Amino acid sequence: MTNIVEVAGLSKRYAGGFEALKSVDLSIKSGEIIALLGPNGAGKTTLISTICGITRPTSGTVKIGGFDNQTEFRAARSLVGLVPQEINLEPFEKVINTVRFSRGLFGKSADDAYLEKILRSLSLWDKKDSKIMMLSGGMKRRVLIAKALAYEPRVLFLDEPSAGVDVELRKDMWEVVAKLKQDGVTIILTTHYIEEAEAIADRIGIIAKGEILLIEDKDHLMKRMGKKSLKIELSEPATVIPDTLNDYDLTLEDGHLVYSYDTQTDRTGITRLLADLQKSGLKLTDLQSQQSSLEEIFVSLVAEQEGAE
Repeated sequence: MTNIVEVAGLSKRYAGGFEALKSVDLSIKSGEIIALLGPNGAGKTTLISTICGITRPTSGTVKIGGFDNQTEFRAARSLVGLVPQEINLEPFEKVINTVRFSRGLFGKSADDAYLEKILRSLSLWDKKDSKIMMLSGGMKRRVLIAKALAYEPRVLFLDEPSAGVDVELRKDMWEVVAKLKQDGVTIILTTHYIEEAEAIADRIGIIAKGEILLIEDKDHLMKRMGKKSLKIELSEPATVIPDTLNDYDLTLEDGHLVYSYDTQTDRTGITRLLADLQKSGLKLTDLQSQQSSLEEIFVSLVAEQEGAE
């Protein structure tokens, strides 16, 4: 799979000395969904704006489809669709005219059949003659996506696409993104909703204080960094952990034992733990295993980065 976006040594320093991006390297494969996670002020929006050519970098290069976004701006920008965080639509304009204008702005010939396909895929066709001001917040976000798709970009940037929408609309948005991927669109999204990244992304990037901490296949990341825990339910709730079990990474939770272990080691220690439990006189009634979530991995990585400074 070829790279459609290549970022090398990208930095952005403002006049006051604040460094929003610090020598960022990033390669994005054609046809993938990549989610960028990071706390407020991490540099997510600055990174997207710089890749799209809206913000000029202090140093470094960005290539989209092989075109440099500074020296070959028009060619690079024509491949990119951007759905901004803010809803910036003309309130008195009709939906259909909004997307027509966006298509024409990039020099594409009129194609109402294509625009109908987009609007139908976003459940907006029955709203095509409605004025923007009459739409809900979730529908307006869909119009932003339709605008970005109107000129047939190969790469779509979604900056907080689910911000301000309810859970049901958020899941609808995930379905829209999945359909776009099926159509061959490369998607890069920033999000505060970690479950969103966990649900739809192929790869996860974590950014903090202008630096990419990691970028990795989602499943591999969770397998590599995720830990598992085994909840051991007891017939009688325990108040203390027996001294005979001090060698194990055990904690008490509502009177039951929780054992944390690393899935990457050859031995988990579970078999030996269960044997020692029986020797200690504790009687178990049930076992439940849990995998650590992407959110826990994200929080631990950001905390490590902050603690290192």
